[in-house]
Amino acid sequence: MVSRVIIERRDGSCSSGTGLAGRGDRWTRQGAVTRRSGAARSMAAARVPLWAICVLRVALATVYFQEEFLDGERWRNRWVHSTNDSQFGHFRLSSGNFYGHKEKDKGLQTTQNSRFYAISARFKPFSNKGKTLIIQYTVKHEQKMDCGGGYIKLFPADVDQKNLNGKSQYYIMFGPDICGFDIKTVHIILHFKNQYHANKKSIRCKVDSFTHLYTLVLRPDLTYEVKIDGQSIESGSIEYDWQLTSLKKMEKASAEAEGWDQAAKDKSQDWEKHFLDASASKPSDWKGELDGDWQAAMLQKPPYQDGLKPEGIDKDVWLHQKMKNSYLTEYDLSEFENIGAVGLELWQVRSGTIFDNFLITDDEEYAENFGKATWGETKGPEKEMDAIQAKEEVKKAQEEDEDDMLMGRFRGRENSFKGFHRRNEF
Repeated sequence: MVSRVIIERRDGSCSSGTGLAGRGDRWTRQGAVTRRSGAARSMAAARVPLWAICVLRVALATVYFQEEFLDGERWRNRWVHSTNDSQFGHFRLSSGNFYGHKEKDKGLQTTQNSRFYAISARFKPFSNKGKTLIIQYTVKHEQKMDCGGGYIKLFPADVDQKNLNGKSQYYIMFGPDICGFDIKTVHIILHFKNQYHANKKSIRCKVDSFTHLYTLVLRPDLTYEVKIDGQSIESGSIEYDWQLTSLKKMEKASAEAEGWDQAAKDKSQDWEKHFLDASASKPSDWKGELDGDWQAAMLQKPPYQDGLKPEGIDKDVWLHQKMKNSYLTEYDLSEFENIGAVGLELWQVRSGTIFDNFLITDDEEYAENFGKATWGETKGPEKEMDAIQAKEEVKKAQEEDEDDMLMGRFRGRENSFKGFHRRNEF
C-alpha cells in the first residue's frame, strides 16, 4: 500500500506530501488501494480528493506543541523568562559554533556560567487520559558539559511563568543530566499524589558535544519507551519501573485494615442489640432451688433490616471495589489532566547548551517523522562541519608551533650575537 501524509492546518487549509504539521495541526494518511481483475493484473490507485480529506477531518494525530525557532527573534513572544531570581541566566537564539544548518539548528542556548535557568512556553491545555503522550526535543552540549542539566519539564496550565523556579510543581521531568564521572543519566520523573517518583532503571545519556534527539513515550496501557536518536534504549512497565507495586501493596494493606476494623466495629454494635426469645418455655426438669431463676435465651437481632442482606461482606469483593475506586484513579502515573506548559528549569556550571525541536503529540509515527525531518536532516552536516573545524584547528596549531620554533631559533641567534658582542667588549 502506498501512503501519503495529509496535513490539516490550523487555518483550515490542507497540504499533502512529507511536510510536518505546525503547533495544533492535525494530520491524516491518504492510502492507495490496489485492485486485481481477471487474468490481467493491473494496479490502480483509488484516489481520494484532497478536499474530501479536509472535509472529513479524520485526525490521527494531535500536535499540542511544536517549536523549531524558525521565525527569528519572535520566539520571545512565546517564551517567558522567569523573573523569580535576578541571578537567573539568560537564553539567546543560536545554532552554536558548528551546525548542520545555520537557521534550522538555531535553538535556545544558555549563555552564562554557574547559573540557574528558568524559561517556559504555554499552549492550549489538554489531558492525555486514554491517549499516548510523546515528549521529544533535541539537546546539544556544545561546551562539553561537565556539570549541568539538559532536561525539560511539563507543567500544569496554571503554572506561574514569571515566578518559575525549582519549587514550581511539574508533571514530568525528562532528559539528560551530567555531573562529573558519576552522573550521566536520563531522568524520567513523574508527579502524583503530591510526590515526585523517578524511574528506578539507570538510563545513560549521551556525553559528547553533538546534537541528540531525546524521546519519551508514555502509553495508556502503562508501558513506556525512551529513545535517543530514534533508537529505543529503554522500555518497560510504568507500574514496575516506578516501584508502583510497592505503593499498590501499601494501599491494599491500608484498605484491608480499614475495612476489617469497620467490620469488627459493626459486628460489635450488632452483638449489643439482643432480645428475649418469647417462644422459649421453662424446661420441665428445671429446679429453681438448684438452677436458680430461669430466664429465656437472648437472641441477636439481624444486622440488616428484614434479614434480606447477608450478615458478612466478602472481603475479596470488598477489596476489589476498594482498589477500583483508589488504585486505578489515583495511581495511574501516565495520565495528567491539565498539561499546559513546557519549560527549562535547570542549573549549569558551564553554559552553551542548545535546546531545539520541541514536540508534544499523541502520535508516535508523527514524532518519528518530525525527528527525521529536523535532527535527521542536520545531524550529518553538523558532524562534517565539526570535522572540518577540527582539521583547521590542527592545521592552525601546527602553523603556530612552526612559527614558535622559527621565533625560538631567531631569538637564539640574537642572544648568541649579543653574547659575542659583549665578549668583544672586554
